[in-house]
Amino acid sequence: MINQILLWSLITLPLTTILLFASKILNRRRNKRRAVGFFHPYTNDGGGGERVLWCAVKSIQEQSPDLDSVIFTGDHDASSQSLMSRATDRFGVHLLSPPKVVHLNKRKWIEETTYPHFTMIGQSLGSVYLSWEALTKFTPLYYFDTSGYAFTYPIARLFGCKVICYTHYPTISSDMISRVCHRASMYNNDASIAKSTWLSRCKIIYYIVFSWMYGMVGSCAHLVMVNSSWTQSHIEKLWRIPERIRRVYPPCDTSGLQALPLERSVETPKIISVAQFRPEKAHGLQLEAFSVAIKKLGEDWPRPKLQFVGSCRNKSDEERLQNLKEKAVQLNIYEDVEFHENLMYRDLVRLLGGAVAGIHSMIDEHFGISVVEFMAAGAIPIAHNSAGPKMDIVLDEDGQQTGFLAQTIDEYANAILNIITMPEAERLKIATAARRRANRFSEQRFYDDLKAAIRPVMCHSS
Repeated sequence: MINQILLWSLITLPLTTILLFASKILNRRRNKRRAVGFFHPYTNDGGGGERVLWCAVKSIQEQSPDLDSVIFTGDHDASSQSLMSRATDRFGVHLLSPPKVVHLNKRKWIEETTYPHFTMIGQSLGSVYLSWEALTKFTPLYYFDTSGYAFTYPIARLFGCKVICYTHYPTISSDMISRVCHRASMYNNDASIAKSTWLSRCKIIYYIVFSWMYGMVGSCAHLVMVNSSWTQSHIEKLWRIPERIRRVYPPCDTSGLQALPLERSVETPKIISVAQFRPEKAHGLQLEAFSVAIKKLGEDWPRPKLQFVGSCRNKSDEERLQNLKEKAVQLNIYEDVEFHENLMYRDLVRLLGGAVAGIHSMIDEHFGISVVEFMAAGAIPIAHNSAGPKMDIVLDEDGQQTGFLAQTIDEYANAILNIITMPEAERLKIATAARRRANRFSEQRFYDDLKAAIRPVMCHSS
């Protein structure tokens, strides 16, 4: 008798659980709201991703005013009015109406610190749990992911949503697998793994399995917008739905920066770096290249100044910033380097307006909004010779050079020296061409391209 009861329990409990989940999904599918739900768990990161969010919200409000805009966020201090004010004050984006807010309580399951090991798969599976919470609280007609959580797309499909996404970069790429194969040590491939043949092989298997999973979930999207040629090529290979992929360059606030005069002071040439103090931004390389350039610079030339501008997301970023300051001391260039943390936008514009060059050193930067901002402001870009800057941004405009591409410390140092020592007429010619090219990545271009991309999906939706 006891065995029969145990057997019955083992059968009925899973069935009951499945039925409860199915009932909840069916109920939410029947009660979808006429809204676009933007899945953006962090609405205060202050980066290019947040600008995309608010510009996307504004585009939807202009295109489909009958649809509510809803933000799924884990920021509990966020309110409809505070988010609308933030969009205006931080990014100059004026929403037509305040977005509704759905607060999420399970955000810790997508945080990097929750998963010291197997971080990618941990965060990806955690996003499934977080999206379940979001969609059981509010089920929109359209689910719009602006943060790159592809593992949430099958869940949104289960709830009957049309899935739209704006993908800034692939979570996994063939470049990442190649680096592990070649046992190259980087911020996303620990030195202890790179040194071990056995661990490297295990990580390759992990990456290959994850790539397959990522391709499966990504293919659930009805519309995929990507931010660059580099991202597009990788997403097309991984998700295998090229007919649903559209390239929409991110919104860059070029209009205000283009009002800055191109003439710059030559008494102290300033080189600016704009990026969050994250490991992949490779600020250390910039310091070393700047140090090499100063050593090579003749005494007759004015001594340049390097200006770091960025924000710190957490304690790790703050420690990284402190390490940069200590490294500047070790290189004997501390007096030639400035550090600006969490600047207001107007102060950033002021610094951009005084810089002769802007330096960027992230490998495989998916796009590179800061590079476009350098060009719009009249600062000649020195960008990494890969991905977005190489394929989309730092290209000749009407046959005229628009900037420099570099990979090694010496190449960056030589580019710095070239800009500092070039005749003013030549610098102005390059800066003028760079500013013209920056027009291709304007905010208005983003609005136009995004509306054109989403129109078929929204028009054909039932």
